[in-house]
Amino acid sequence: MKLAILVVLLCLWRINPCLKICAFNIRSFGETKSSNKQVMDILVKIIARCDICLIQEVRDSKGEAIPTLVKELNKFDGSHSYSYVESKRLGKNSYKEQYVYIFRNDVLQVRDYFQYPDPEEGDPELFSREPFIVRFHSPQTAVKDFILVGQHTCPRMAMREMDGLFQVFQGVRKRWRTQNIMFLGDLNAACSYVTAKGWDSVRLRKNPDFYWLIGDEADTTVSERTHCAYDRIVVHGKEFLNGIIPNSAQPFNFKKKFQLSEEEALEVSDHFPVEVDLKLNTRYLHHHEL
Repeated sequence: MKLAILVVLLCLWRINPCLKICAFNIRSFGETKSSNKQVMDILVKIIARCDICLIQEVRDSKGEAIPTLVKELNKFDGSHSYSYVESKRLGKNSYKEQYVYIFRNDVLQVRDYFQYPDPEEGDPELFSREPFIVRFHSPQTAVKDFILVGQHTCPRMAMREMDGLFQVFQGVRKRWRTQNIMFLGDLNAACSYVTAKGWDSVRLRKNPDFYWLIGDEADTTVSERTHCAYDRIVVHGKEFLNGIIPNSAQPFNFKKKFQLSEEEALEVSDHFPVEVDLKLNTRYLHHHEL
C-alpha cells in the first residue's frame, strides 16, 4: 500500500516521474507557429510534461519547426534531454503532414521504427497518412518494451482507417513478436465522423483484446462549441493494460491549466493533447527510493 501511494506521489510531484505518453495534434505546426513566441512557450510547457509526445499535423517543408521546438524544450527543461524521430512527409496530394515523436532520451530509448506499410505487406491505399510506428525501451516502467502506433485519420475515411489499424497491428506483432502495442493520435473517432453502425465494423473497437482508454464521452476539442472525443489512446493486451495507472488516460486541458482565452488557446491548437501514465517498475522504484 505504501508503495502504491509513493508511486502516485511521484507522479504528482514529477520527482521520479511515471512515464507519461502523450499525443497532440498541433494544428498545422510549421514556420508560422514556431516563430510565434507566445505559442511556442505554451507548446513547450505542454510537451515538457511528457516523456514521449506524438506530434501530429507537422506541416513544415523546410524542416525547421521541430528542431526549433526541441531546442526550446531542452532550454526550458534542463533536467532532461529531448530528442525526436520523425516520419517522412505523408499525403496523397500536395497537402503533406509528418508524425514526430519527441522523447526524453535520458529516460528511454528508441529501439527501432518504420513507416507503414511495410514494403512486404499492407495496403498502401488504406490510409491517407500511413501510421508511423516506433519501438521504445524504458528500464523504469513495469512494461519495459512497447510499440507506439501514431495515426491521424482522414476525417471522411475515419471509420475505414480505424478498422485498418487492425491490419497494422497484425503486421507489427509479426514483425517484432510483441503484444504490447498502443495506438494513439487524432483518430477523428467521434461526432459526425462515426456512426453506431460503423463502429460494428471497426475491429479495433469490437475485439475485446483492445482497450479504449479515452472514452466516447471525453472532449478533446478546444472550442466551446464542440464536444468530441476525436483523439484516442488504445492499448492491446492485459499485460500492457496492467502496466498503466488506472484512470490516468485523459485529455489535458491546457486552456484551463494556463488560463488562456479560447482565442489564445486556438492559436496553439484546436485539439487538447491526450495522455496516459505507465507504472514504474517496483524494483526500479525501490532502487531509487527517496
